[in-house]
Amino acid sequence: MIGKLTGILSEKNPPQVLVDCNGVGYEVDVPMSTFYNLPATGERVSLLTHFVVREDAQILYGFGTASERATFRLLIKISGVGPRTALGVLSGMSADELARAVSDQEAGRLTKVPGIGKKTAERLLLELKGKLGADLGPNMFSTPDHQSDILQALLALGYSDKEASAALKLLPAEVGVSDGIKLALKSLAK
Repeated sequence: MIGKLTGILSEKNPPQVLVDCNGVGYEVDVPMSTFYNLPATGERVSLLTHFVVREDAQILYGFGTASERATFRLLIKISGVGPRTALGVLSGMSADELARAVSDQEAGRLTKVPGIGKKTAERLLLELKGKLGADLGPNMFSTPDHQSDILQALLALGYSDKEASAALKLLPAEVGVSDGIKLALKSLAK
């Protein structure tokens, strides 16, 4: 029903944001990967959305990329995985990292996500096999450079260019975006 929102980012309260679209404020739940890449409050934002209608609630979920939304939609089709769990998975790992875990059938990577136990991880791998990560070759993920994404996230969180650049220098070369942000925040907190 609601496929995309474009408006002014009014509030940021993880994992929820408020997007003002011409005077109508939409509360949108977003994964942390999207949250870290949001602009500052008061700036224009565009989110792809998925609208969930339940007996007791109507909830709007937002995503920064089409691949995140597609992965979310695949996850919620799995028995026992609801929107909250799917949001948790996408907050704990990127859509690409999930595709890699499915491709390599690595349940251990999924169990590192809070709320995902061994049985759920195995069910995810079984259900997503052939749907996510099936067409990935071993060379599909040649160490991507996530430095710019991590830098943008740190700047969006209010750190200066100097602080963010210093934190980036301390990160391992092959770190993913979400892990890189976490490590950078730890180093900045010292």
